[in-house]
Amino acid sequence: MLLPSLRSAVQALQPELVTWRRHIHKYPELGFREEQTAAYISQRLKSWGIPHKTGIAHTGILATIEGEQPGPTLALRADMDALPIEEANEVEYRSCLPNTMHACGHDGHTAIAMGAAKLLQQHRQHLKGRVKVIFQPAEEGPGGAKPMLEAGVLKNPDVEGILGLHLWNNRPLGSIGVKSGPSMAFADRFQIQVIGRGGHAAIPHQTVDAIVVGSQIVSALQTIVSRSVDPMLPAVVTVGRFRAGDAFNVIAPSAEIWGTVRSFHPEVAELIPRRIEEIVAGVCQAYGATYEFQFERRYPAVHNDPAMAALVEKSVRQIFGPEAMIIPEMTMGGEDVSFFMNEVPGCYFFVGSANSEKGLDYPHHHPRFDFDESALGIGVELFLRCIENYTGQALK
Repeated sequence: MLLPSLRSAVQALQPELVTWRRHIHKYPELGFREEQTAAYISQRLKSWGIPHKTGIAHTGILATIEGEQPGPTLALRADMDALPIEEANEVEYRSCLPNTMHACGHDGHTAIAMGAAKLLQQHRQHLKGRVKVIFQPAEEGPGGAKPMLEAGVLKNPDVEGILGLHLWNNRPLGSIGVKSGPSMAFADRFQIQVIGRGGHAAIPHQTVDAIVVGSQIVSALQTIVSRSVDPMLPAVVTVGRFRAGDAFNVIAPSAEIWGTVRSFHPEVAELIPRRIEEIVAGVCQAYGATYEFQFERRYPAVHNDPAMAALVEKSVRQIFGPEAMIIPEMTMGGEDVSFFMNEVPGCYFFVGSANSEKGLDYPHHHPRFDFDESALGIGVELFLRCIENYTGQALK
């Protein structure tokens, strides 16, 4: 049953959540450079009497709230890093740094985790077990979850379950996206270097035109999903970068093609890079070019544990009632929280944060991205409700 004391505690915390979020937003930092952000978090954890370790995977933090009753160990995860984007918002908390912006909501994720940690510490006499709060660097790249995992953040004591959330401007405020099973995709990257033979634009027969070869490759790659992948299994192959040539009257000797592959199922994740290279090799052979191919496995797919997803759904209905707006969310976006969730059962869910009436509905990674800060309190309460239900003990 919903406890008014917990609801009122979260509501009272809302101004602090906004303050923390706006400070972090104003001073954004890129992956593995979150020194100021980490120091800000550490100062507050220290003031609340929460034991924590800093400098994990460069800038990561692990805070541990020990309950005064025996019980399980649950982890919460929040990412801290910003993006290399020039902010276009004209707000008081606008980014102070050029070409650096919290354009994906990680400032909010951090504030939510801070709020959950503070309230857990205040109510730890009612907490069964313990909660580890993982403040992770470099989710946007090159990836901070794996080095934090390798540093042992899920050990000593061993974590039995993990929860994470993403503020989500693709959905309205008050909605929650949670789905058992596949939720976010494998996020892989490829690079192709087409090596032709340059020459004079007026004498093409003496050359191997890398732009022509590259264009054929880009077109052919679009057939992988439509003709090589089972149509019941979703996948995406996107070319995001094509660079070649330096002058209008020179045939380019080489071309760079970069892109990403997204999928949910391991068999598709294995098939696509093989088909990419087969297509590249065939096209290059047909035109007399050679190539270099690199494929990078980055983040595994996010698969929510059925029991943990059910835990989140139960907690959502406690907050919003039986008519709660729960959406079975899936996205081709990638997330390195998957490294943690491959080790222990977990659920990564989405908290709707868009408010079109306030103009807070620009998409993620947009220079005008911002969200309705009421979502911060929702995130804190949902984390705490999940902990209550996981441990079977109300946080009075």
